Amino acid sequence: MTATLRALLLLTTLALPATGALALATEPDSTEALVGGGEEERPTEVAGCKLVAKTVCPNLDLRHRNLRSVDLGGADLRGANLMRADLRHADLRGADLRGAILDGADLRTAFLQGAKLDGARLRGANLEQARATGATMTGADLTAANLEAIKADKINLSGANLEGADLQEAKLASSNLSNAVMDGTKIRFAIFQDALMTGCRGCPTDW
Repeated sequence: MTATLRALLLLTTLALPATGALALATEPDSTEALVGGGEEERPTEVAGCKLVAKTVCPNLDLRHRNLRSVDLGGADLRGANLMRADLRHADLRGADLRGAILDGADLRTAFLQGAKLDGARLRGANLEQARATGATMTGADLTAANLEAIKADKINLSGANLEGADLQEAKLASSNLSNAVMDGTKIRFAIFQDALMTGCRGCPTDW
């Protein structure tokens, strides 16, 4: 092959679009783009239901949704499926979540004051530093949930299952833990002042 022909082939190759290994070297890594692309956009409406304060949307499917900082105060979400939903810093004050499914949901720093979660499922949910004063969780399933440093004075947890839950540094003064199950629960530095523990299994005995 002559030197002229070689030079011509080289110029042709450089002019072609990047493909194969060359394309992989020049295009951004898809994994990095996904990680660095920020969080999924928060929906404002799902299945015709507007996600606003005092909305009435029972049994709504909100699994895995990004609901971070959403205002659902006073909303009717009875029986809603919020499994693994991101509810960090969400406003759920006075919301009706009775019978809702919140397994694995992220409720860190969420506002749950006065919320109704009776019979709700919160297995493995993260409620670290949530505010839940005056909330009701009668018969709720909080197995292995993280309630570390939760502020929940006067909360009603009667009949709730807190087996294996983390209640370290939780503030539960004047709470109702009657007939609750607390086997294997971590309670280091938790506050149970004036709590009702009649019939509670695994509750501390030195309060």
